[in-house]
Amino acid sequence: MIGSVLPVTMVTERLAVVTVLVLLTLLTAIVNAAVITAICTTKKLHLPANYLICSLAVTDFLVAILVMPLSILYIAMETWCLGRVVCEVWLSVDMTCCTCSILHLCVIALDRYWAITKAIEYARKRTARRAAAMVTSVWLISIFISMPPLFWRHRGDRGRASVCIIEHDQVGYSIYSTFGAFYIPMTLILVLYSRIYSAAKTLYQKRGSSRHLSRSTDSQNSINHCRVTHAFCLSDLSTSDPTMELDHLNAAAHVVSPEKDGDAGTDERDQICSSRERKAARILGLILGAFIACWLPFFIKELLTGLKLLQPSPRVSDLLTWLGYVNSLINPLLYTSFNEDFKQAFRRLLKRKEHT
Repeated sequence: MIGSVLPVTMVTERLAVVTVLVLLTLLTAIVNAAVITAICTTKKLHLPANYLICSLAVTDFLVAILVMPLSILYIAMETWCLGRVVCEVWLSVDMTCCTCSILHLCVIALDRYWAITKAIEYARKRTARRAAAMVTSVWLISIFISMPPLFWRHRGDRGRASVCIIEHDQVGYSIYSTFGAFYIPMTLILVLYSRIYSAAKTLYQKRGSSRHLSRSTDSQNSINHCRVTHAFCLSDLSTSDPTMELDHLNAAAHVVSPEKDGDAGTDERDQICSSRERKAARILGLILGAFIACWLPFFIKELLTGLKLLQPSPRVSDLLTWLGYVNSLINPLLYTSFNEDFKQAFRRLLKRKEHT
């Protein structure tokens, strides 16, 4: 009786797991494809900062179509049945694409840091060619991090044709790969975003202490502060055209005429800037929280396993690996959802699909 019920239960559980993973894979592919299409077909989004977003979406799309499906097959079969060559290719692509996705978040943070802290100087350097150089650097670093195991991995896999996992027999490489792929980028991202937020916060505090200045200087300070915070917040951390941002801010700053009611205008601008700061903090919390929640458990496991301090079960390893994969679904949502230009582009794509 028990022997007949247990296999059915196991099959049902496995089927449920596979179904959830397939849905996650499809959603990841669709959402990233939508971001790529929106940027490629919308002239307003043809900006260097958005090229980095597009490259991130391409990387996450590759995770969805090249990495996740084979992982689902492996979990469903509970054995590797595609041979050693496919295993080597899959593991290498997995490491390269996931590392590249993480490093993209790093260069996006760096781009936004320069755009906000060195706005005028960096505006001249923020070109498509520079974005291409940053993307190329990210891919090269990712390849250098993921390729070394190819020179020794097959030796440890002899006689284990049914298993396709990353061997942790090289302690030095485990430290090199985990720090290069995650711990160093995570530290850099935290430092950059904290400095970006501090810059906006400092300007707001200066604005609050400048009431004794003339109205024209006071208004200009408010505009400059709102420009930074606007770029930091409403345009999803400066993914829009800075010239357009300044036009909008100048218009917003003069909605209430200083000559008619200077105090009311100042208070209104203060409220707008304060609201944008709070929204900036929420966006930052989402971006950093999602990134750390998805990848930190996996890399803690990888580092401890490489140091021979932990031997996780296959189920735990699969769970933590897929938690990392989920970041490829979250990335396009977080990096585009707060940008009005992207929202309009997505609406146009949906309308085209309805008409066709």
